[in-house]
Amino acid sequence: MRLLDWDHKPYYHRLLLRQLPSPCTRVLDVGCGAGAFAAELARRVDHVDAIDRSPAMIEAARQTTPPNVTCILGDVMRDPLPPESYDAIVSVTALHHLPIDDALRRLSRALRPGGVLAAVALPRRDLARELPVEFLAAAGHRVLGATFAVLRTPGPGGWYRPGPSHETMPKVLDPLLTTRQVRQHATAALPGARVRRLVFWRYLLLWQRPIDGTGGHRPVPARNPAASARRPVAGSGGGDAPK
Repeated sequence: MRLLDWDHKPYYHRLLLRQLPSPCTRVLDVGCGAGAFAAELARRVDHVDAIDRSPAMIEAARQTTPPNVTCILGDVMRDPLPPESYDAIVSVTALHHLPIDDALRRLSRALRPGGVLAAVALPRRDLARELPVEFLAAAGHRVLGATFAVLRTPGPGGWYRPGPSHETMPKVLDPLLTTRQVRQHATAALPGARVRRLVFWRYLLLWQRPIDGTGGHRPVPARNPAASARRPVAGSGGGDAPK
């Protein structure tokens, strides 16, 4: 590990904590890793379900989280999630590992009406649109790295020091989607979703499930009965079936 390296994930924990609704009693932490953020959430809410598909990460999380955190070895894309059960679903650097359209719809159904989905994840580089923020990130990373290195010296504070599990966590070096593309997918899947680029090679995705309980999914346009009646139906004698 280089002297000026520091962990961006805990740097954004406070940002996600500010997105929690009030009141907030039950939260799902997707891709919980070694449980650092789940432990922080547990100080704010009654119960946290922390899920990760890595046995090593879940074992580490079980060693570090308090009793009101349930650590679950599982896959959010395969294992059933309880419908309308969470006041918030949060994720730190995991969403870019998942097929975004299916993941957003699946997670949204587990939110209670009024619940919040908040995720920080990695975008693909988009130098044509984000060159200024890339320069700012590169410079800021070094400046803050030097600051944190100095602050670590006299005292016990970690100051975003990469933890023991940092090297074993799964990494995506080249995410599939840019921030702009994530925004397009998110607003199509969950109308009202907001996506913005953060400085240190992350984006923030936010969405609140409508109170009316509709789920906010974009509806499939209704077919016009009159138009359907005029359109020949394959195999019905009204025209040739398409080849």
